[in-house]
Amino acid sequence: MLQDHLGTAERADAFYDRQVHPHLTEPMRDFISRQSMVFLSTADSRGHCDASFRAGPPGFVTVLDDRTLAYPEYRGNGVMASAGNISENPHAGLLFVDFTQHHIGLHINGSARLLNERDLRAAHPLVPADTAPGRQPEFWVHITVGEAYIHCSKHIPHLEPARRPQGPALKRPKDADYFIAAVPADRLLTDR
Repeated sequence: MLQDHLGTAERADAFYDRQVHPHLTEPMRDFISRQSMVFLSTADSRGHCDASFRAGPPGFVTVLDDRTLAYPEYRGNGVMASAGNISENPHAGLLFVDFTQHHIGLHINGSARLLNERDLRAAHPLVPADTAPGRQPEFWVHITVGEAYIHCSKHIPHLEPARRPQGPALKRPKDADYFIAAVPADRLLTDR
């Protein structure tokens, strides 16, 4: 209705016909294998949304085939917002963005489920081991692709990879205190 109201239905139809795929094309699979971060969207059974960020070495999100992805979940803050949502509502969206070279993005919407390592490897024995050296996944998120499509480069900024600042240049509140007002000086993070 909104497309009709704003007069974009013809452009949208052309986009759906040319850009939206029910599977991952070869260039999409190659693109994912080079990415070191992804933005993840989930919602609980009531539709309350959560947006999150995942990162790892390039290819930490593993393409299992043209309709399936998996990535490891490591120990975090214990909230389990994304995993909790997935356990209630399997709908998930992923957005991969290349900020440094081609300035393009890839949307993937699909159905997610949580798997332990044994079950994932039984179904997909070629899943890479030790994707983050020294860390063991608590479980894996297995995603069945429903649709995949481009996010155009028009407004993607160019970012240069850089080393994290360390020492006195980093002087900021510790993560747990970052968004809390009036952080005492002894709660500042000055070295990594």
